[in-house]
Amino acid sequence: MDTLDEAMEKAGAAAYVIYASSHDPDMRYLTQFVISDPIFYIKKRGEDGVIIVPQMEIGRAQDEASCDAITRGDAGFFTYLEEEVSPRRAAARMAYEYAGGDIIVPGTFPLAMAEDIRLFCRVTVDTNTVEAMREVKNPRECDAIRAAQERTNEVMALAEAIIRNAAVRDGALWHEDAPLTSDILRREMHCWLLRHGCTAHDTIVSCGKETAQPHNVGSGTLLPNEPILIDVFPQDEKTGYFADMTRTFVKGEPSAEIQEIYDTVRDGQTLAEEMLRPGITGAEVHNAVVDHFTERGYTTGDEGFIHSLGHGVGLEIHEGPSLSPRADTPLVAGNVITVEPGLYYRKTGGVRLENLGVITKDGFTCYTKYRRRLIV
Repeated sequence: MDTLDEAMEKAGAAAYVIYASSHDPDMRYLTQFVISDPIFYIKKRGEDGVIIVPQMEIGRAQDEASCDAITRGDAGFFTYLEEEVSPRRAAARMAYEYAGGDIIVPGTFPLAMAEDIRLFCRVTVDTNTVEAMREVKNPRECDAIRAAQERTNEVMALAEAIIRNAAVRDGALWHEDAPLTSDILRREMHCWLLRHGCTAHDTIVSCGKETAQPHNVGSGTLLPNEPILIDVFPQDEKTGYFADMTRTFVKGEPSAEIQEIYDTVRDGQTLAEEMLRPGITGAEVHNAVVDHFTERGYTTGDEGFIHSLGHGVGLEIHEGPSLSPRADTPLVAGNVITVEPGLYYRKTGGVRLENLGVITKDGFTCYTKYRRRLIV
């Protein structure tokens, strides 16, 4: 019995149902089918899953989806449309009739559709079965994430080169006869990624005191002798899988404080990566880095190390498992995770370094093939 069948049996349900487009990571995971409009995925207990698509999509669905596909007509939608009060009610009845009984749905299931289906059967929310399945990547998924990370390595090299080659004029960095701003550098990175089959949003390019706020996306002119923190997490347009990477640079001479923070963060990242293996918990690794920072004199309160050490990456940029103080579930081979220690101080600035890799039976294989160097 597979994992979804077990969830159905526990809930006393006949089927597991999703209603979403492929922007929903669970739908993309279970079907590998890309579609902009919402469709039903229905898996009856003990059977393979099926997607129900418009007639115009059936040929493509049968060629591209990893599951079976039928048309709405074959599932009875147009008959129900003549008998029900609205298209949504007809779709709800179609889903119920095809499922053949009570259903379980993910927490992201649309409320209005759930209320209509409840007119015909019991609907139970299944909080995390598919999310938990997605935490362990198969070789195909690992290859997709590794490929996305290769593009990420390359776009970070582009960003570093622009910073390194920038001129210093009037206390600011200049690029192509204009001040080099966060927006300009972010735009250069996003355009490069688009040309190479990836999309990126909200890429962080922060500078100076902005870097003390971990998710400040950054604005204004980039400055010499100040930390420039770049965090980019593109999605491969073809596979849907994400990558994630952070580096901190200084064009010129960093302050002694920033250099010491950088060295401490780098060593903490190395410590964590050497600890990662099947059986260890995310909390153990996170807390070891906290201890490392404390030994170096960097205690944690409202400043310092103010976020978790890492997170899973896949069809979402943030998914399980977590490297955090309460992550007490042992890691397993196939978990793809980030390792991103950071230290942040309002009067000084911040430093974060982030690598991405996979837990293997022997330890941790890092997909981030990019050097760690502060001064460029």
